[in-house]
Amino acid sequence: MPVLIKGTTAGSPAHRAGVRPGMYLVSINRHPIADVLDYQFYATERRLEIELLDGGKARKVKIRKEQYEDLGLEFETYLMDRQHSCKNKCVFCFVDQMPPGMRDTLYFKDDDSRLSFLFGNYITLTNLEEKDIRRIIDMHISPVNVSVHTTNPELRVRMMANPRAASSLRYLEMLAEGGVKVNTQIVLCPELNDGEELERSLSDLSALWPGVQSVAVVPVGLTKYRQKLYPLRPFTPAEAAAAVDQIENFTARFFERTGARLAYAADEFYLKAGRPLPDADYYGEFNQLENGVGLLTLLRQELTDALSDSIDCEKERSISVATGTAAGGFIAEMTELISRRYPGFRCRVYPVVNDFFGHEITVAGLVTGQDIIRQLKGQDLGEGLYLPGVMLRHEQDRFLDDLTLPDLERELGVPVHTVDNDGYEFLNTLMGEDLF
Repeated sequence: MPVLIKGTTAGSPAHRAGVRPGMYLVSINRHPIADVLDYQFYATERRLEIELLDGGKARKVKIRKEQYEDLGLEFETYLMDRQHSCKNKCVFCFVDQMPPGMRDTLYFKDDDSRLSFLFGNYITLTNLEEKDIRRIIDMHISPVNVSVHTTNPELRVRMMANPRAASSLRYLEMLAEGGVKVNTQIVLCPELNDGEELERSLSDLSALWPGVQSVAVVPVGLTKYRQKLYPLRPFTPAEAAAAVDQIENFTARFFERTGARLAYAADEFYLKAGRPLPDADYYGEFNQLENGVGLLTLLRQELTDALSDSIDCEKERSISVATGTAAGGFIAEMTELISRRYPGFRCRVYPVVNDFFGHEITVAGLVTGQDIIRQLKGQDLGEGLYLPGVMLRHEQDRFLDDLTLPDLERELGVPVHTVDNDGYEFLNTLMGEDLF
């Protein structure tokens, strides 16, 4: 289906060739263009023949450009068509546990293979056909991130409430055999897909290595809004420790056989179990950072390196940091490392209890502005308050409850800043100085 061109970048190859807003893009080098993947893949060549519809009439334009140079076309949406929604009803789905009255985008469940490649989103494969898998392979789209949860077909259908959850597992093998790298995740639920079922899933996924290059095992997140939903409960500290042991034992056996690691427990499991986090070498290429796997270890390693590389500074500095309750102790350890290097640096760390979603939600990324205000108002925040950047949405402009940084500054009476999970930036931002 032709795609409406909304604009062209001035001076771009398309603009120089006479392509204008209002025309429709039909094909590039005779390949039909349906979405952003087609466009990005087929528009990389130096010589292009663009087929257009101009006022309902077919028109062809020949363009010469540098390889990988952007054509300069702008479309109504980034994907060039509608975002694909999820057709599952997973028993642990976080969207189903959201309170009412939030912005509409937070209730949309995406399951879009294009977003998996472009932004690292996880897909379940249940709304794809074999032709879609072939396209991914033909375009060499890699890596693809897949939510597996279990390789037991019957259990996967039960957990995802979708009969296609069983048959779509075969696409994992197709992707792996087709040379596509796959990162997978398992949302682990007590007494459902843990224990023997987890062992089966890890074993089945390991058989697809090196196509399947990583498995992240993350604990189920449960809010207080679970009325009439599937009965689930959180992991106890002892169960979290058992899950860590099981995953590490599997990984050790796999490493002994292959020289590579495959499966990793999320940081949250280690924190819940009261276990020390592995060293940076354990995580290899850190393929699962977006899943909270190795995130804290990487920050610790980078901060240690940054402190070694940084210049001396006698500046007096007093600030505060707010984070989720899970990582509160860890962040306090990191700020203590800074204090040892810079005695004039003082930092209070405030773990924010998640009253909004419920106390079982302990990660920083789900802390809301109103909980920060309610718990920190009147506290000694020093010269300013610093927050993990993951607390705000991608545009860095608002929290999940639609409050903004200016809202917090007004209520708390101090400047409020965000800091990303990068050790060097963490040090510079908290110190308020360029130390390198």
